[in-house]
Amino acid sequence: MRLRLVLSETLQSLSTNASTTVATTLTVLIGMFLLGLFIAIGSWVVSLTDYVQRDLLVKVFFLDEATPEEINAVGNRLESFPEVEEITFVSKDEALARMEERHPELTAHLATNPLPRAFEVKPHDAEGVELVVERLTPPPAGVDEVEYAEETTRDIRHLVSVVEFMFLAASVILLVASTILIANTIRLSIFARRREIEVMKLVGASNWFVRGPFMLEGLIHGFLGAAAAVVLLFLAKEFVLPLFDQLLSMGGDVRAWSFEVIALILIGVGLVLGAAGSGITIRRFLRV
Repeated sequence: MRLRLVLSETLQSLSTNASTTVATTLTVLIGMFLLGLFIAIGSWVVSLTDYVQRDLLVKVFFLDEATPEEINAVGNRLESFPEVEEITFVSKDEALARMEERHPELTAHLATNPLPRAFEVKPHDAEGVELVVERLTPPPAGVDEVEYAEETTRDIRHLVSVVEFMFLAASVILLVASTILIANTIRLSIFARRREIEVMKLVGASNWFVRGPFMLEGLIHGFLGAAAAVVLLFLAKEFVLPLFDQLLSMGGDVRAWSFEVIALILIGVGLVLGAAGSGITIRRFLRV
């Protein structure tokens, strides 16, 4: 009986403030739609950087006169580094075979094999590249030089930092704006029904019974806006995204989070926004 009464009060408030309800829902819709885009694009960029980082290697080249003991000592030292994920030894013959495959014109008339033995060190992430190089400075015995793609590593780290900052800033702005508008809508509902609320309190209604319709109203605003945003994102995925498939195709391992995951995040965030907006307003403006 109480639940039915709370629902009726909520529906009455939504219909009474129809224009404000529509404006709030649209604002939440826009905010959740943009948030969904940011999540999709951000997760795709992070996946892309992870994919590119797989090719970031530290190459440890050995002198021709380096002994097997010196090479093994360097290998054991590399294995002890926490930043290192994988170590591959490249012999002189394997290095020459790779060169013949990639650049046959450079190896056509070689009388001897000039390529050195080397370790290819794969760190866990881009930050680990520079850490591994620092740990090998100065070069250990038997090592000629240590090389890595310094510019590429720096660019990837910069890109990740920029994406993380933009995603965080945009998300905070959208969430705050949506929460404030929901709070203002609830406040208007409270002011419009303040006499009714006084009567309810006089006849013994509990605080939670009075708060119930407003909390539910905020949840409805958040849910409707988030659900509409999910529908728009689905339409964009089905009809707009295929136009960019070839442009965004970087390999099977580069992909954004699944649509289902993003949809669940948006619905959850929408409900949290609705509850937060209602809670803020009730606490500040509903003196019961």
